[in-house]
Amino acid sequence: MASKLPVTVITGFLGSGKTTLIRHLLQNNQGRRIAVIVNEFGELGIDGELLRSCGYCPEDEANSNIVELTNGCLCCTVQEEFLPTMQQLLQRRDAIDSILIETSGLALPKPLVKAFRWPEIRHAATVDAVITVVDCEAVANGRFASDPEAVAQQRQEDPNLEHETPLQELFEDQLACADLVILTKQDLVTPQQEAEVRELVDQELPREVKIVAVSGDRSGITPALLLGLGAAVEDNLDARPSHHDTEEDHDHDDEINSTHLILDRAFKPEILQQELAALVESQEIYRIKGFVAVPNKSMRLVIQGVGKRFEQFYDRPWKPDEIRQTRLVFIGRDLDEQAIAQKLVETYH
Repeated sequence: MASKLPVTVITGFLGSGKTTLIRHLLQNNQGRRIAVIVNEFGELGIDGELLRSCGYCPEDEANSNIVELTNGCLCCTVQEEFLPTMQQLLQRRDAIDSILIETSGLALPKPLVKAFRWPEIRHAATVDAVITVVDCEAVANGRFASDPEAVAQQRQEDPNLEHETPLQELFEDQLACADLVILTKQDLVTPQQEAEVRELVDQELPREVKIVAVSGDRSGITPALLLGLGAAVEDNLDARPSHHDTEEDHDHDDEINSTHLILDRAFKPEILQQELAALVESQEIYRIKGFVAVPNKSMRLVIQGVGKRFEQFYDRPWKPDEIRQTRLVFIGRDLDEQAIAQKLVETYH
């Protein structure tokens, strides 16, 4: 029997850099034939299209090798979404060397890994590793991980109280399942802050796990680093504790939602970013991402925001038959969709 197809799960909170990491890996695949499953939170797929534009393979191959699942978090829709997709890819296993799964930033990795124990998958695939991507700047600024000393003090004062937020639990569960931790955005923090982030991450790891910081150009991300770890994670779940181990099902924070806008208009990048920053100030928006049509520009602009931090780059020319639309996805807590739409519709380019 042929060896099992290795699958690498890439997890990490919203905006930590998962898609950028995978895109770089595809562009530097060193001849490996890699299929990618992308799980978006929300209905408008951005990450899958961004990966297809990386130039890794011809358009027809990209359409078959990059699969988008957009109906919620993969940890909640494993049977409905994931199983048939994996079965389709396994039918092509002779043409694939490995599979990458990019989970939603709100997904728990462990329920997904458990699916690899199912007979329909177990005979043909194995989880080579779970890689957790950590945004140094977000952690340093306490965006979703609370002060561990303060939490410890609160627990000591009253161990019966639950002091962790759902976001902090998610952060901890993603780390607890990791075989490798990738630190990103360290260029946005001081050396002391990076050391503090490393210490915090290390405290959440239940066993010896390597922590690697990558440079802004992702030059250290190679197949040798991410692929071939051979962890067989599905056989080692007991060593990966989760806040939800005693629950048959788990619930996400019901107030976290997403909305998207499709606008048949162009925006000047600096003006659009100002308006998006204003929205972040007025609402609890965790993540903004999308494609922007820019006046008198033949290329498509990618814009990504995490909190108040934004980055922009042009990924490819607009295709001749492509409608030059601006498409944006917003993920946050209790979002006011009408206010977001009104703000951008009123913005002049």
